[in-house]
Amino acid sequence: MSTQPFSQFRAMTAITRASLRSIFRSPSAVVFSFVFPFVFILVFGFIGNNAGTPVFRIALDKDCDTSNELFDSILASRSLRIVSFETEKELRTSLVKGRIAGILDIRKTNTSIPAYTYSIKSTTASNDKWPALLPVINNIVSQISNTKYINRPEYAIPDFDYTRDIEQVRDYKTIDFILPGQLGFSLLSAGVFGVAFMFFSLRNTLVLKRFFATPISRPYIILGEALARVIFQMLTAIVIILVGHFLFGFTLVHGFQTLLIMLLLSFLGLLVFMGFGFIVSGLAKSESTIPPLANIITLPQFLISGTFFSIEAFPKWLQPISRMMPLTHLNNAMRAVAFEGESLWGIKTEIGILLLWGIVVYAAAIKIFKWE
Repeated sequence: MSTQPFSQFRAMTAITRASLRSIFRSPSAVVFSFVFPFVFILVFGFIGNNAGTPVFRIALDKDCDTSNELFDSILASRSLRIVSFETEKELRTSLVKGRIAGILDIRKTNTSIPAYTYSIKSTTASNDKWPALLPVINNIVSQISNTKYINRPEYAIPDFDYTRDIEQVRDYKTIDFILPGQLGFSLLSAGVFGVAFMFFSLRNTLVLKRFFATPISRPYIILGEALARVIFQMLTAIVIILVGHFLFGFTLVHGFQTLLIMLLLSFLGLLVFMGFGFIVSGLAKSESTIPPLANIITLPQFLISGTFFSIEAFPKWLQPISRMMPLTHLNNAMRAVAFEGESLWGIKTEIGILLLWGIVVYAAAIKIFKWE
């Protein structure tokens, strides 16, 4: 009687199928992966039509008058940041992709009062920025007028017309900022909490010991469980992106191609976050210690990695810390791909940092992870 040789691959797929069924039957997994992101999308999507950014990046018109008090006040403002570009093409690209709030132009008038006019040229790609930028500049003008030109007309007056100054390009909507952050939120939660609880439970219930009694090797055990988590989260990512696109108008610049790149980024981000989960499962002494350890990793990233608001909203001393976190680079890459139409090469810096985080995390996980 002939017997088939033991197949590590078939054993791995069996573990994957069983683990996948258990994930779908877990209310907490479904809530954290599907429900929570949509709740946050709805809540933050209806708060307003901006991403909560108080610091505005602006460029100067080539003929802008910079020898005046208004320009000096704008230059000193903490809410405004003047950026320059080497070529008109770079300026145009940043304007069309919504990377800057607009182009500021200050002109001296032919009369002494008012002394200047000022205008902002922008596009609908910066609909989250320029409407809030104008009041900031108006407030600066009012402060100058009230302190040095009392009982006289305004020092400068706005020269702004929506039809003339706001170019109709791709509209930037609240969902374009919110959805990538919530997708990152879902991936981070699943990668850290899901993996940590799963492997701790397998150890604690002696399931891993039962696996050891079978011919399946340890790497295939990890691959089987990890593959189930990856399949579940990729399905989650597809649902979140497609529902966001068709129901809320989330921008997918190049359609299916953009969707594929976002899924590739989701896969990469999930792999990195799962490494954190392996570390937590190795450090945890009991099931009750998993949430505190996991929150040490996830909570700072939820709050200051651009999940809910742009990191430009945070104090300058905090921004470098935000830019160190892997979720920040995943969120930035997702937004650049979805709205700006960037290719994988265009986000190579974000991908490189995520890969670097992956190397560091898994090097630590190999040292810390426990089988028994």
